[in-house]
Amino acid sequence: MAAFEYTALDAGGRRRKGVLEADSLRQVRQLLRDQGLAPLSVNAAVKSRRGGRQTPMFGFGQRLKGLDRVLVTRQLATLVGAGLPLDEALDAVAQQAEKQPVRALVMAVRSRVLEGQSLAASLGEFPASFNTLYRSTVAAGEQSGFLDRVLENLADYTERQFEAWRNVEMALLYPVVLFFVALLIVGALMVFVVPDMIRVLDNMGRELPWTTRLLIGASAWTQQWWWALLLGCGAVVLAVQRLLRRPLLRLAWDRQKLSLPLLRRITRAASAARYANTLSILNGSGVPLVEAMGIASEVVSNTWLQSRLREAAQRVSEGVSLRAGLEGVGHFPPMLLHMVASGEASGELDAMLDKVARHQQAEVERVVTTLVALFQPLMLLLMGGMVMFIVIAILMPILNMNQLV
Repeated sequence: MAAFEYTALDAGGRRRKGVLEADSLRQVRQLLRDQGLAPLSVNAAVKSRRGGRQTPMFGFGQRLKGLDRVLVTRQLATLVGAGLPLDEALDAVAQQAEKQPVRALVMAVRSRVLEGQSLAASLGEFPASFNTLYRSTVAAGEQSGFLDRVLENLADYTERQFEAWRNVEMALLYPVVLFFVALLIVGALMVFVVPDMIRVLDNMGRELPWTTRLLIGASAWTQQWWWALLLGCGAVVLAVQRLLRRPLLRLAWDRQKLSLPLLRRITRAASAARYANTLSILNGSGVPLVEAMGIASEVVSNTWLQSRLREAAQRVSEGVSLRAGLEGVGHFPPMLLHMVASGEASGELDAMLDKVARHQQAEVERVVTTLVALFQPLMLLLMGGMVMFIVIAILMPILNMNQLV
């Protein structure tokens, strides 16, 4: 059976949307008619392409957002831990989902499970929603027979990741809003207020101070070329994005970030937190260490560190210790290396990795919070300085005229 999304009209003429499992589109339409609904459209949650692989149709949960992934993982872990069969657990999760795309995605996964595929293989049909870490962890749980325990660990991991990113986003929200408000205020002054004041100053017939002449030039340029300024900023952003998509340029930039004073600290801590967290959950789920290192390296966003971590995995496969392999990377905090060595010696590597991951994530949040706390007064000073310059440029000719009188 497969999952289908439908749009239908009820007896009152109201639109109804939902998801049904059936063997064909015709059966879905018949099921809808049996329920007193008039089908308008019926689409499969997945469509076949070459190689038999399934991909989500447009509008069908193409990508689970962070909170949705957290809820689905936690609910599935709870239901599987309670002893429900996997297909029934997936059906319950789909019924509890409030969003239609999430419900369709879970039902599509369930349909693949009912066809005989493993849960990991079913999740592999939707790589945009379930990354390699997620699928590998689930596969390890299925192979070891401890899927409920692995799903609990995975739910804890996704919750921590979501909370960490949400804290950073909330910390950056206020300064970003403040920055755009400052631009809006200064732009409104330059376009609507300053030109009227300039006409008054021009009628005086006197030589204007340099600050006033500079303000007049800036106002005239803004009025005439504001569209060019917006297009230029957009072009710069697009150009930077295109350049960073090139592997060699992206590799060079990521390597440079590890040398810049401020970015170096944030990049090292964030990469260490993600790598250690991922390695901890994979190692605790029974994934072999070398394979876990390969998967964890893909989680790190810095491409230069990725290449170094792949080399470290190769060295570990040749017989060196994990600490020695990570020490060769050269860009991880000493605390991570010491905790890894302690974990290898005590046999509690996953616990030590979890502790150091939490510490490094807290370090990232502390640095970002400090930068945001410094950015807010700097933005206020910048905005106040620009407004003060405008006021002084307007008042100086008036004060000079009063002195002559």
